[in-house]
Amino acid sequence: MSHRVRRYTATLLSFLLCLSFSFAVVPAAHADPARDGEWWLKSSGIKKAWETSKGKGVKIAVIDTGIDTSHPDLRGAVIGGKDVSGAGAADGSRPLGTLPEHGTLVATLLAGRGNNSAAIAEAKADAEAQKIAYERAVKTAEEEEEDPPEKPKKIEIPKPGPGPNGVIGVAPESELLSVSLWMGTENPAGISVEQQVPAAVKWSVDHGAKVINISLGSTQPDWPTSWDTAFKYAEDHDVVIVAAAGNRAGGMKQVGAPATIPGVLTVAGIDRKGKASVDSSTEGISIGVAAPADPLVGGLPGGKYADWSGTSGAAPLVAGVAAMIRSKYPQMKAPQVINRILATAREAGGPGVDNLYGHGILDAHAALTADVPEVEANPLNTITEWIRVHRRGQQTDPSKTDDPGISTEKSDIKTIAAPEPLPPDDSDAFLPPLLVMGFGGMILLTLAGGGLHFARARRRAEVAETANSTPLSELKLSDRTGGKDIFDELPESGEGS
Repeated sequence: MSHRVRRYTATLLSFLLCLSFSFAVVPAAHADPARDGEWWLKSSGIKKAWETSKGKGVKIAVIDTGIDTSHPDLRGAVIGGKDVSGAGAADGSRPLGTLPEHGTLVATLLAGRGNNSAAIAEAKADAEAQKIAYERAVKTAEEEEEDPPEKPKKIEIPKPGPGPNGVIGVAPESELLSVSLWMGTENPAGISVEQQVPAAVKWSVDHGAKVINISLGSTQPDWPTSWDTAFKYAEDHDVVIVAAAGNRAGGMKQVGAPATIPGVLTVAGIDRKGKASVDSSTEGISIGVAAPADPLVGGLPGGKYADWSGTSGAAPLVAGVAAMIRSKYPQMKAPQVINRILATAREAGGPGVDNLYGHGILDAHAALTADVPEVEANPLNTITEWIRVHRRGQQTDPSKTDDPGISTEKSDIKTIAAPEPLPPDDSDAFLPPLLVMGFGGMILLTLAGGGLHFARARRRAEVAETANSTPLSELKLSDRTGGKDIFDELPESGEGS
């Protein structure tokens, strides 16, 4: 698909998307393009961190466009949800809006569990070949007036579940809450983004989320006052909020809300060489840490996969690490969790904290295992203090918040956490016409979940066909269980493929 810009009137939101389609090329029968493409698992210290924690017992809310809970890599990962747009499934399980695949891409990077589709396909092929071989052996015995052969032991077909194929997320043992928003065009239910976001944050907190991932952003750094109380509600309830910084290629030159809200852990993007991604990351003084953003691979609705890029994918990598920390240290407060991620980040860019990398590049293993002194407060400041200083004279109570409420008020207060915003094109609304979801680009691999393993499945089908057409005396014998059986006449996994 060629580059295409969709522009809407001031009452609508739009996306700047760069989409190109291609089919996956499997270099070898055993290759898994999705899993093999997850280069960040090693470079960011995630595989090593799994020796310590995989996020077990921690709920993470994904505030996004909804998650396809039927994706094979997310089986059992999503335990609940809520639609706050008024236009989606009640439990947030139906992808919606202009970019419905976005939430599923984010979710698989965060808590994907992989799948065992290749093992299932192989077992089915083995069972079919065994059936063919047995039937032919029985027929031969009858023709030669011999005793029929003993029926072989049935090959068990594995049940669908986690496995070595597909996408595995940073925190594969964590639990997801899918909170769906309507983004990109006018919401048919009439609920604005300004209303949806605080409702989503409030619901997430009330339903036990200890980490919230928000991979969306605007081109302005300020936000409505209703967001004050929603984010303060999360802060008061000890919840870590992680947000994407946004992308240059998506139309953002600087960090925008909600990534500019004090206390939020804002994530910038780097490429495979560890450099700030030219297309997949903005800059700003509110950036906390940088994480892989270009290229990425994730799951699509319908069991498919896509190569993509953007800080939308970098944010869930950091949110997953936050969940692993909270799993290992269940009594640790949110400011300490954030501090561990920042204090252990690998140095990058200029000395100290800078506008491209923040405190540095994510190091998951160090974040979980390093000896990090405690801090007195969140190193990224607090929304409570910001309200006290910057909402003077307004009816905002800086004491403990019980309910953030919902409001469509327009903000005329400029944040202290980012440079002056670029003027909006033709809108006086809080969120300008361009709402970016963190995409720098996406290559859709239009393959079903099992399709990534088509080379192996085709090979197994060929084996079954061989069993059907080759004389019994020429079929290869293999020993699956140690006992010899003429109906084990199939190559074992990997043989001849």
